[in-house]
Amino acid sequence: MTRVDLVVIGGGPAGMGAAVAAYDAGVRDILVLERDVRLGGILEQCIHNGFGLHRFNEQLTGPEYAWRFEKELHERNIAYRLNTMVLDITEDKIVTAMNSEEGVFQIQAGAVILAMGCRERPRGALNTPGARPAGIYTAGTAQRYINIMGYMPGKKVVILGSGDIGLIMARRMTWEGAEVKMVLELMPYSGGLTRNIVQCLQDNNIPLLLSHTIVDIHGKDRVTGVTIAEVDENRRPKMETAQEVECDTILLSVGLLPENELTKKANVPLDRMTNGAFVDQRRMTEIPGIFACGNVLHVHDLVDYVNEEADIAGQGAARYLKEGAEDTAHISVKPGNGVRYTLPQRISAAEKTTVFFRVTDVHKAVKVNVKNDEGTVLLSKRRPRVAPGEMETVVLTDKILAENTGRTLTVEIEEV
Repeated sequence: MTRVDLVVIGGGPAGMGAAVAAYDAGVRDILVLERDVRLGGILEQCIHNGFGLHRFNEQLTGPEYAWRFEKELHERNIAYRLNTMVLDITEDKIVTAMNSEEGVFQIQAGAVILAMGCRERPRGALNTPGARPAGIYTAGTAQRYINIMGYMPGKKVVILGSGDIGLIMARRMTWEGAEVKMVLELMPYSGGLTRNIVQCLQDNNIPLLLSHTIVDIHGKDRVTGVTIAEVDENRRPKMETAQEVECDTILLSVGLLPENELTKKANVPLDRMTNGAFVDQRRMTEIPGIFACGNVLHVHDLVDYVNEEADIAGQGAARYLKEGAEDTAHISVKPGNGVRYTLPQRISAAEKTTVFFRVTDVHKAVKVNVKNDEGTVLLSKRRPRVAPGEMETVVLTDKILAENTGRTLTVEIEEV
């Protein structure tokens, strides 16, 4: 068994960013393990622009953004192995992996950063009635077919779900000559960024039907159409509104799931709201020395935010390797009225911390309040608009945290 100070699992933007941040913080013995044939993760198939606006102040495509970090990895001579599947992680940070060259091997890590990303929710998770013909894809699968493999999935398309991948694929399919009939969204609001609704749907005259879903799928060998219907406030179909739509392809953009099978093997406790690990402000999980960042921790809107979090995790791992785990009274952070989840869920030291959170509904003209368990408002910030599809942040100063050690802080939304 070999020993490595820091093992990073995942060679996407989160993993590469965390490795670079750890190196810059003084760690030299780093190994990145990636199961794909190249670094970059999902960005390799995201050939549209819009990446890097926050991080680099310029428009980049996905591969261009990934190359920036791959280049930094090469400049620092950080070791990485491709085509390497991690099979297991223990609480003692023993990483078991395998590849075609070395077979199965084990590494004793001083610290581990989890950066495995997320996967798409498939049709089987939806319980949609109907046959099982060809022509039903997740939006990311269709994106890979078109952008990487050069295959056209279909010509007449209905998209279920208005997540960002679905919106981007509505535009991409249109540009490639397909007829995108509509985008259906079960909720009364879109799950994607406003800029994607405008640039992908409105600019291409693609209708977005909110509070609608697919209630039946037609076709034997190939999809021939779907039956769609409006849903009520309890998200139950109103069958009197049902109508048939002809199509040969259905794309599903119905949510992303952090890929936490390895996290569970290490007995890291998970938050049922984020489907990721419970972490502190340095992105360390409940198991000392195991960190998490990126979409394996919670689903992000922008890759720029992924790398902001990767920096935190990399620096946190470097600090852990030097000083060990913090042993102070924790401050708990939890969601309140109108907030779905907060991250980090706890703060272990009185140091300036950015709390990420998502709201439960669309609101205009609100205040974001942070209260302690005595009900005292410690911080209040106005927002002109908040929506579930867009990540929000609030910054807690070291002064606020020092004065509330051992307490619980609640982030909530208040309409103005």
